Amino acid sequence: MKEFWKLLKKRRGVLISTLAILLICGVVTVAASERGGALFTSGQITNWGLSFQESGKPPVANASSDYLAQYDALYCRDAGEKKLYLTFDAGFENGNTEPILDALQKHHVKAVFFLVGNYLETQPELVKRMAAEGHTVGNHTYSHPDMSAILDEASFQNELLKNADLYREITGREMPKLYRPPQGKYCESNLKMAQKLGYHTVFWSLAYVDWYENDQPTKAEAFEKLLPRVHPGAVVLLHSTSKTNGEILDELLTEWENDGYTFGDLAFELLGTTSQGEGNSFEWQEIHS
Repeated sequence: MKEFWKLLKKRRGVLISTLAILLICGVVTVAASERGGALFTSGQITNWGLSFQESGKPPVANASSDYLAQYDALYCRDAGEKKLYLTFDAGFENGNTEPILDALQKHHVKAVFFLVGNYLETQPELVKRMAAEGHTVGNHTYSHPDMSAILDEASFQNELLKNADLYREITGREMPKLYRPPQGKYCESNLKMAQKLGYHTVFWSLAYVDWYENDQPTKAEAFEKLLPRVHPGAVVLLHSTSKTNGEILDELLTEWENDGYTFGDLAFELLGTTSQGEGNSFEWQEIHS
């Protein structure tokens, strides 16, 4: 018995350190509660996931709409109306954003472009065009980290503030407070921190694998995913780096319109504002980077 306590005392520091690491990483769950059909703890790290179970119906996500709503977060809208919400993620520019903007303009569709710091720094003219044409530039963080691994509010806030500052320098406007976690990685503490900063966290209910620049899907492969899985209230995630998206968007929007869908302005519905934010109207020609 004496040997046991001697060994325990010797290893106590190791045990305490190990327990602390486990708690930080969310492996040890101290308290859990079930909200809206999804099990969460404050430390749990989750990759956003969807299960498409019925054609024309919203998918089942790994967090329910009710759970997300308490943190001003969402992944789809009211399914009672055949309305779609287009969003695009972009970390860099490779020549596909202009045809995407052209297609959106042709169909009078307002989208949200979730941009990272690199895009804002290197493509100010495209950012100005997005804003001038009524689109919303949302916050995809400055450096595209795994935000679920960020534990302190200051570091979390810094990733968003850097982008907001860049957007203000480019446009002279305040960045609308829509936030998308990079790679859909999040935990409950992230949702709380974003809410505290006044952001709506925006996930998605329809997407497909379009982000590999050198392994782009064909038009047929894209339509095979995007047409049968569309549903009322869908928040659609596409990447503006996708050559396929640039080529098919005009036809894709036409297909959805022929199926009776219209397109909503997510920023206006959530924030009561547009890309112009508050204040005087946005004049693209008068702003210089």
